[in-house]
Order: sequence, then structure tokens, then C-alpha cells
Amino acid sequence: MWWSATPLADLGLPLTGLSLHDASALAPALGGRVPTTAEWEWMASGGQRRYPWGDEAPTGEHANLRNTGPGCCTGVHRHPAGRTPHGLWDVAGNVWEWTTAPGRRDGVALLRGGSYHSLVQYAACTHANDVPTDLRSHGIGMRIVRDAPPPAGHRLITKGGTR
Repeated sequence: MWWSATPLADLGLPLTGLSLHDASALAPALGGRVPTTAEWEWMASGGQRRYPWGDEAPTGEHANLRNTGPGCCTGVHRHPAGRTPHGLWDVAGNVWEWTTAPGRRDGVALLRGGSYHSLVQYAACTHANDVPTDLRSHGIGMRIVRDAPPPAGHRLITKGGTR
């Protein structure tokens, strides 16, 4: 799988305020899709890490979370210690990321990763937050995934681990 290296960003800040419907419509226009919650967890944890960077508790060097950041969104490249081993930025903190939950028909979606307003435990790779699919917030963004390599020269996609 091929993952966007950061949440979608505009002028270096995460693109926010999208509902799941908005994210699901935008992703194909960018050549990808919204990941499933299982895919997101595998990307974040590699099947073995507590946090995207490893097992060390989050600090301001790792992620923008409540009590570790300024209380608002920050640039997507501000926390190098928080990158995954594959080089993906901002997987934990800064903005929640939309995921899909195939098979759920209850109008609920799952957000992953935590935001700038989230407690530290929400940055854990296994944490998921049930929310209505039409929710929009300054603390919710998206990351796209591709099932095939991106076009040559595309700079926003990094190859992730295999399942």
C-alpha cells in the first residue's frame, strides 16, 4: 500500500473541516481513497508499536496533543520524532484522520490518531473514536492511501508496510 506522507495539507497546515463524505469524494480525485480503520492501524503500528514512532510516551517532539502543543493545528512537518519507521508524518496528533469501517451500517465512522486537543492516550495506534459521518471539525483531516504506486515524481506518497 502507498500512503500520503502527511495528512492532506494546504500551505503546510492540515486540510480540515471535511466530513467523511467530503473526504471520500476528494480522495479519488487525488488518486487514492480513505483507508479502512484496519489499514490505518496497520500503517500506524506496523502490528507491533504502541505509537506510530514506537513505545515511548508522546512528548512535544513526537506529536501535537493536548499539553504537548500550542492548542491548535501546526504544520505537518513539525514533529520529526513522531514519524513512523516508513517516514509518515503526523500519524498521531495534530488532526484526527477519517477511516472507513466496511460492514458498519449505523451511520458511525471511526477517527484515528488524535488531534491537537486530544489526550495522550488517543495517540495510541489502537485507539479509535466513533463519530457521526457528517461531523466536521478543525481537528479532523484525512490521509489518502493508494493500492498502486503513484505516478512517477509524485512527492506526497510514501510506500508503507505490507500486510
